[in-house]
Amino acid sequence: MVAALVGFASTFAVVLTGLRAVGADQRQAASGLLAVCLAGAVVAVVLGLRHRVPISIAWSTPGAALLIAAGAPPGGFPAAVGAFLLCGALIVLAGLVPVLGRLISAIPAPVAGAMLAGVLLPLCLAPVRALAEVPAPAAPVIGVWLLVGRFATPWAVPAALAVAVPLVLLTGPAPAAGGADAAPALVWTTPVLDPATLVSVGLPLFLVTMAAQNVPGMAVLAQFGYHPPLRPVLVATGLATMAGAPAGGHAVNLAAISAALSAGPDAGPDPSRRWLASVTNGIGLGLLGLAAGPATALLLASPPVLVEAVAGLALLGALGGAITSATAEPDGREAAVVTFVVTAAGVGFLGVGAAFWGLLAGTVLTLLNRRRKPAAAPRA
Repeated sequence: MVAALVGFASTFAVVLTGLRAVGADQRQAASGLLAVCLAGAVVAVVLGLRHRVPISIAWSTPGAALLIAAGAPPGGFPAAVGAFLLCGALIVLAGLVPVLGRLISAIPAPVAGAMLAGVLLPLCLAPVRALAEVPAPAAPVIGVWLLVGRFATPWAVPAALAVAVPLVLLTGPAPAAGGADAAPALVWTTPVLDPATLVSVGLPLFLVTMAAQNVPGMAVLAQFGYHPPLRPVLVATGLATMAGAPAGGHAVNLAAISAALSAGPDAGPDPSRRWLASVTNGIGLGLLGLAAGPATALLLASPPVLVEAVAGLALLGALGGAITSATAEPDGREAAVVTFVVTAAGVGFLGVGAAFWGLLAGTVLTLLNRRRKPAAAPRA
């Protein structure tokens, strides 16, 4: 339950902000948050009961950050929903067709890390902007984040959010009429398969979800001695993503941080029974999803930069990990820097967003650098 609460409170603002950025209205954004919570809950319970392994499921936080960077597509939110469907279908294919999974793994780690860093950077700058634009509410939020993070890192963002809520209620505007309902509701959006949006949103969403969620999630489980079969995990999360897409859900995947909470010693002394923690985590996530309506109303009553500041605080750790991955290999740093610059610039071409072009530029430069490397001198 702690893992569910920390995971939800830390990044639900990122999800809602991302859905709003790609054109969702208030009810559609609340529906999308509810959809990923319910889809994640079902997959976590099914996989936990089936494999008796603490397989924690979450929404794609880096994917939501990608949506913020992408902005509203020309086809509006229906086109974004079509991209969510493509993401889910590609995740299923990655599970069913091993060669596709190997192709994703073949993307150079520095390039993948740099693309994620470029996506996250603008949002992680929001706390600084908030201090300049709305210092009165921003300063205590950031101060609490710093203080709590010194003693209990996982609770830093939830504590900052707990401070932000009363400040928003006291100083923010009254919720607009016709806004998000307090009662949970799934809102159907008919998908539109717009080619440009599929390439600029759907494909990068799939790559970010695989590289920043599913791969690290498997690594975390392996650290604790668990090796669940990857194929059913990918197929289940891909199908759940496809099922949740018409309701506004962007992506469901393996968790990383909550995976460590559910698979580690804190979940119990007997490793063979820790799967109960991941199942409880999933149930808790589904229950918290019922608060999607009030959470959206809170978002709408907040100064936009303050919401982005809380989201940015939640993503600073992910930004640090992405930068580390991008710069870890000296031979890949030039390609990583190019990927980062192109992605962070946020400029699209031919109707395709910056994340795709950053990934393409970094991959091409990596291949060129490999071709121009001198061959090793033969030994005497």
